[in-house]
Amino acid sequence: MITARVRRIEGFKHEVEVGGHTFTADEPVEDGGTDAGPSPTRLLTAALASCTAITIQMYAGRKDWDLEGLEVAAEFDGSPKGADTAHFRVHLTVPPGLDEDQVDRIRTIAAKCPVHRTLTGRVEIVIDDAPAAEASA
Repeated sequence: MITARVRRIEGFKHEVEVGGHTFTADEPVEDGGTDAGPSPTRLLTAALASCTAITIQMYAGRKDWDLEGLEVAAEFDGSPKGADTAHFRVHLTVPPGLDEDQVDRIRTIAAKCPVHRTLTGRVEIVIDDAPAAEASA
């Protein structure tokens, strides 16, 4: 299980702790934040891009393919409300020297990263109240 803990610093600026790492999340100035860190939707977009890149690299490593220069960019358009559809676009820049079969396989593997699967699968989110002792730990 992965646990992320977030605590307010001030305004929309929050300290995020996950997996032994600490960083800041915030909102852009135009949305009332101070832009001290990426917004949650930017973090989600970054999670998709980085997960895709790492998954491709893991696969390529098993195949002994040289992917020096691989770049993955992800774009997220808007904030869907209710039943609206979220739109992500993932751009792959693959290094030269790969044949078309390798590039096709990389495209297939890109769609198998855990973040992609989570975003396209069934998701259940349960919101509950933590006891005061847990909330402050």
